[in-house]
Amino acid sequence: MESTTFTLPATAKQLAYARSLAQRNGTLLPWETQQDRRALSAWIDAQAKRAPVPSDNRPTSKQVAFAEKLARIKRRAVPDECFRDKGLMSKWIDGNK
Repeated sequence: MESTTFTLPATAKQLAYARSLAQRNGTLLPWETQQDRRALSAWIDAQAKRAPVPSDNRPTSKQVAFAEKLARIKRRAVPDECFRDKGLMSKWIDGNK
């Protein structure tokens, strides 16, 4: 008697969660893994244990635009370090409204 391996397709919920983990961790979700429920489950378990990739700490374009507008109105310059850290930019904006 021959044994056949039967693979179940991944569920929509599994795929959605796996894609969110891949984005969070900055990793690739292999196509082959997406085709097999058990393989995807193992991939999810491994990725869920990983620490997320640090997010970009630069200020948003809206923050920069608003800070530059305030700087023109107040006739002062936005400090260079504010362009490298969104927290500093936020504090500068709050102090110059």
